[in-house]
Order: sequence, then C-alpha cells, then structure tokens
Amino acid sequence: MGKGPLSGVKIIEMAGIGPGPFCAMLLSDMGADIIRIDRKGGAGGYPSDTNSRGRKSIALDLKKPEAIEAVLKLVEQADVIQEGFRPGVMERLGLGPDVVQARNPKIVYGRMTGWGQFGTLSQAAGHDINYIALTGALAAIGKDKPVPPLNLVGDFGGGALYLAMGICAALVEANKSGKGQVIDCAMTDGATSLMGMFFGMKAAGIWESKPFANMLDGAAHFYDTYETKDGKFVSIGSIEPQFYALLREKAGFDDAAFDAQMDKAAWPELKAKVAEAFKTKTRDEWDEIMLGTDICYAPVLDMDEAFDHPHNRERDTITEAFGIKQPNVAPRFSGTPSEIQGPPPKIGEHNDTAFADWGIDGDVLEELKSADAI
Repeated sequence: MGKGPLSGVKIIEMAGIGPGPFCAMLLSDMGADIIRIDRKGGAGGYPSDTNSRGRKSIALDLKKPEAIEAVLKLVEQADVIQEGFRPGVMERLGLGPDVVQARNPKIVYGRMTGWGQFGTLSQAAGHDINYIALTGALAAIGKDKPVPPLNLVGDFGGGALYLAMGICAALVEANKSGKGQVIDCAMTDGATSLMGMFFGMKAAGIWESKPFANMLDGAAHFYDTYETKDGKFVSIGSIEPQFYALLREKAGFDDAAFDAQMDKAAWPELKAKVAEAFKTKTRDEWDEIMLGTDICYAPVLDMDEAFDHPHNRERDTITEAFGIKQPNVAPRFSGTPSEIQGPPPKIGEHNDTAFADWGIDGDVLEELKSADAI
C-alpha cells in the first residue's frame, strides 16, 4: 500500500497525455493505488516519463467487450476513475458515467478536457496554447507578442491541479453521502480561474489589457529580470516600499528619479538605469549582495542549476529517483508523508498481477487472454 494521505484510495486512470498523467502522478505521490489502462500495442513506459511514475499498467484492447467488462470489474473496486478523451469517447466505449456509476454508485468520475464537456468548441482539437489563448492569460504574457509560458498555465496549473483538487473534494463528499459525482474539468475554466486576481485588478482600473504595461508583466523597473555582466539573468520583485528601499540601498540607486516608484511614466527610464546597473556585475556577485535579503531577489537558474542550488538541495526539491533527476513530491505532509511510489511502468507491465492485487478473480484475466484482449 502506498504511503501518503491518499493511501488506500484506488484509482483507475485511462491513459492519456498532458494534464491527465500529471494529475495521476500527484495522486500517486500522495499514496493512491493507481491502475492505468493503456492501449494494447501502445508505445511508452520510458524511465524519463516522470509524469507516469508510481502506478501499475494494464494494456487492453478496448474494442473488445471482454476488455470493457474487465475495466468495469475494476470499477467495482475503485474509488475514482479519471479520463482525458474528447467528450463522448468514453460513452462510445461503453464506459460513460451512467454505466460506470451503475456498477459503483460511490465512484468519482473525473473528466479532463481542454474546452469542457459542453460548449461551442467542446469537440474541437486543441493544445495548452489554444486553451490559455481563449482565457486572456496568453495575451497578458510577453512583450512584442504573446509568449507561451511552457505548459504550466493550461495543462498543469489550469488542468491537472484543478482535477486533482476536484477529485479530492469529491472523495470527501462521497464519503459523506455515499454517492459519487462527475467532475467536468476544463483547462479553459482552470486557466480562467488562475486569472482571477487580474480580472479583479482590471475591474478596479489598475490593469491595462495591453501587454508589458503593468506592474506584474515586466513593465515595472522593480519587477522584472535583468541580464548580468556574464550573460546570465537575475530576478527582482521589490514591490513593497521597504523592499524597494533595500533594493535601492544594495544596488546604489540613489538617483532621486527612483523616488517615483509607482509612476508608470517613469518606468521606461528607470528600467534602463536598472538594466545598466545589473550589467556591471556577474550573477554570482549579485547573489553575494542580494540573495537572502528582503529585496525579493533570486538568480534565474536553468534546470541543471536548480538541481544543484543549496536551497533546493537542502529541501530535496529536485531529487534523483530510479536513475532520473525529477521533481520530488509536493506538497509535504507532517503526519502522512508522501513519497514517489515507483518508476514509470512499462506498458502492460502489470497485466498478470494488477487484477489480483485488487481482489478480482483470476477468471477475468484468463478470459482476457483467451479473447486476445490483453
């Protein structure tokens, strides 16, 4: 049994890409027992696929009724099923919410999509960049043109984290009511939710819709990244007056022009002065002056540098597990500590053991083998 606050929770994961595997990884890290249903003959199971760590894999041919029945046998034992297909796919397979909840009324049914289960675009293809484009988030990031912020805002922040939170909330409710429910998790909904503060700032008249015109989007001289003498970068976020005063002290910004911290008209000139100052020293030299102070400062590190940074080392934030450098579990629990439950499974690695592990009769496996469905 896995270690963590979700120890004992059984989850069926219908194999997918992007936010679905990341959501399942988070739940696995917290101790959930997850069986992933992979496609028979599919490729994958690479040690570097860290988002797939910590679960079991069964490879089934879901076009065969024996495979569908086998999944429903797992459903009878499960607390959660999660999927990330376009709306209607699970229904056409014979694994829609009505069928699944008829077999197990208490099961939580998590559905991950980009556009949602209904709406004008619900049947359209898309990727992270498209989903955040529709929410206002993409337009707000970048200077000369919108810049995709990796897959952090749509897939992982607006998708996987919201589905994981929804699953945990639905599990709490199911334990009270004895009934599960369906979670419609759309990345457009989640990414829009993440934009809540900025919608509020716009309503208050303190946020402009155009990019690079606001305090938090790179326009302000005290909240940005700057190149150093050695071609590396540092970040500062000296918003509060006392932090800004310390920045001025440590960087030698005694020019009276810096008094106008919140005067947008002064920002371009002040930004040029700050940029010029940061180029006079290397990143390491600025670290000596500013790191660990209340300036709100940090060096901009690449992934290799992040692994080796003392703070991350002390917390084991990036760990080495199964021969791969990867993010460690998050968040951290005092009473039921989480842990990485295992490496990414090979496709079908647990064909012969997963059913028995969940207490399902061996006849199911034999029927699958006879039908060439596993």
